[in-house]
Amino acid sequence: MTAVLAASGGGGSDVSLHLAYLISSLLFILGLRALGHPDTARRGTTMAAVGMLIAVAGTLFHHEIVSYGWIAVGLVIGAAIGYPMGRWIPMTKMPERIALSHSFGGLAVALVGIAEYYRHQVLGGAITRFAMGAIGFEVILGAITFTGSLVAFGKLQGILPGKPQTFRGQNVCNFVLMGTAAAMVVALVARPDLTALFYSLVSLGFLLGVSLVVPIGGADMPVVICLLNSYAGLAASASGFALDNNVLIICGALDGGSGFLLAIVMSKAMNRSFRNVLFGAFGSDAAAAKGGSSSGAPVREGSVEEAAELLKFAGSVIIVPGYGLAVSQAQHAARELADLLIGRGASVKYAIHPVAGRMPGHMNVLLAEANVPYDQLFELEAINDEFPRTDVAIVVGANDVVNPAAKNTPQSPIYGMPILNADQSKAVIVLKRSMNPGFAGIENELFTLPQTMMVFGDAKKTLASIAAAVKEG
Repeated sequence: MTAVLAASGGGGSDVSLHLAYLISSLLFILGLRALGHPDTARRGTTMAAVGMLIAVAGTLFHHEIVSYGWIAVGLVIGAAIGYPMGRWIPMTKMPERIALSHSFGGLAVALVGIAEYYRHQVLGGAITRFAMGAIGFEVILGAITFTGSLVAFGKLQGILPGKPQTFRGQNVCNFVLMGTAAAMVVALVARPDLTALFYSLVSLGFLLGVSLVVPIGGADMPVVICLLNSYAGLAASASGFALDNNVLIICGALDGGSGFLLAIVMSKAMNRSFRNVLFGAFGSDAAAAKGGSSSGAPVREGSVEEAAELLKFAGSVIIVPGYGLAVSQAQHAARELADLLIGRGASVKYAIHPVAGRMPGHMNVLLAEANVPYDQLFELEAINDEFPRTDVAIVVGANDVVNPAAKNTPQSPIYGMPILNADQSKAVIVLKRSMNPGFAGIENELFTLPQTMMVFGDAKKTLASIAAAVKEG
């Protein structure tokens, strides 16, 4: 959509166009506000979608459009890519889909910047220094978003190694590349006619996207996705300044600002600074080593029947979902078990950690897709004090976000990260495929506690089996 808006130009004097942009901007703002609460989130999404539709429709009637041929081609290609992504990619793959969407958005903005520069420098026409600065900012951020998002997609999909890929002097090299890019933009503002320098800037942006994301581990993907979203929004806003398009400026600023703020929230949820996320190589072998080697402490392995017996007599249950729930697509099975327990008189709540899964809100999206009532979902701060009064905590595929090492082991790489206090429950049932560690690469102290029962296997099948056993009882 951004590409369609940007390619068409903007900033004309047509009153209807400006009115359409005003209505769109208001819908974007109101929609973003509505997304802040689960009860109004769907309404917010609808409002934002309607706002974008109005903006696109208004732009398509702009008098500066000479031919609709390329717009029609773009519409067909976009629909051919977007519809399958939205229709058939499962909710468990939402992080990968979002990373791909960011890459397309970044590429679109970069291409718009290139087209605008080409129009001025090759086809003729003066370009102001302000417009050149906006175009330079646009193409560098768009290029970074494109390749950076592709790298993030590769890490999430398992095509690329999830652990940080670093080499000596990695951060120094990145700083030099960023400084060089900034110097290129300044030089182009002074001399917009340096065509070779402009295309070198674009190439450097593509390289920077790879070099900035490759050193970041899978544990930090929620922050990376937010940050890339921020880059794409800022690039779109810069495109709006270059094209004198008000709706692009507003929409891009909202997107960039909200993405940046969300990245800050995610960093706080891990008790880590931006600098540490971007340059700390969290999740590396070295960091994992600091967490200590395997202690060899015994774990108590239980059966489906034993887990069902615990739940039959539980008056209060808290379900803690993690990435394992997404992998096994166990959200529907979790809801069915919860409904069964509620029918037997138990209180059931879901504890949502901000960085559970691989993108912000990953668990909320999955549970909403399974029609879990919003009033059963509780954030970390709202539910942590309830664990000591809880009969059974069911941990479904979560790992680092329930690891007591974050509280008890100062040398652990996750020390200080706020966690869900599942270890304080009277009994804990952990559903996992194996004893493999989480993204941080360290063992989980929760698994060796005396009140913890490990039930190994596919979470979806295990939850269904536990529900069947409870029902029989």
